[in-house]
Amino acid sequence: MRLCKTYQFHSGIKGFKLGWSLAGHPLMTVYCYLFGDTMVDTGQSHLKREVVSIARDNRVKQIFLTHHHEDHSGNAAAIQTLHGADVFGHHLSREKLKTPYSILPYQKYVWGKTTPLKLNPLPKEIETVLGKMIAIHTPGHSKDHTVFFLPDQGIIFSGDLYLGDRIKFFRADEDIGTQIESLKTLVDLNFDILLCGHNPKQKKGKEHICLKLNFLENLYGDIIELWEKGLAEKQIFRSLKLKESHLVKYFCFGNVSMMNGVRSAIKHHKSINRV
Repeated sequence: MRLCKTYQFHSGIKGFKLGWSLAGHPLMTVYCYLFGDTMVDTGQSHLKREVVSIARDNRVKQIFLTHHHEDHSGNAAAIQTLHGADVFGHHLSREKLKTPYSILPYQKYVWGKTTPLKLNPLPKEIETVLGKMIAIHTPGHSKDHTVFFLPDQGIIFSGDLYLGDRIKFFRADEDIGTQIESLKTLVDLNFDILLCGHNPKQKKGKEHICLKLNFLENLYGDIIELWEKGLAEKQIFRSLKLKESHLVKYFCFGNVSMMNGVRSAIKHHKSINRV
């Protein structure tokens, strides 16, 4: 099944919900966004045909990547090659994407292969048809993660920083402590619309960011409190009555799980306290 559904958001922004599966409904979907000649993220390479067509029909000239993950950067190289669009990203994104890199089998199945490309440095001031757009480095989900803010419109393109008010799974390379700090940087901004890479919110965007922040702060605090009492990871998991989806965990080869959240909090706490 190939899913490519168009949504209309505030200020004329178009969102394209993209999904793919061999049979049945896609396991996961992702959004890319477009306004004027500007695209934010490019979806997974499984939907190359559709996304390249969207870029061509809308005469996309500039693409901004929130981070390097294959479901966000998957079609950037194709659009760059076929239509000459300039692609911009954080300097860590540029380093990651300049050469081929390996991904796990589940990532290749759900999203598709990765394709290296040349990224341009992010401009100090990004000009768009909706006014200036500000790039804000927000690591945690990945080291290169960046959100884009349209202050005149009160809109945030949040990539994978938000995802949901509460999180059931964490990637093995995520840093909860750093995510908390990144979320705090958004709380001080004036916005209402949250255009997430997987779960957009057309109103009360800041409230949803605050809910996610509150959830992570409480989870982090509870984990560290028990760890400082001498409990091991598995004991902390059981004491907090956290739940694991073993189907997701094993399908993703352990790269995605709730236990990763426990480990991430402990690792971050150790790093800042040099334990």
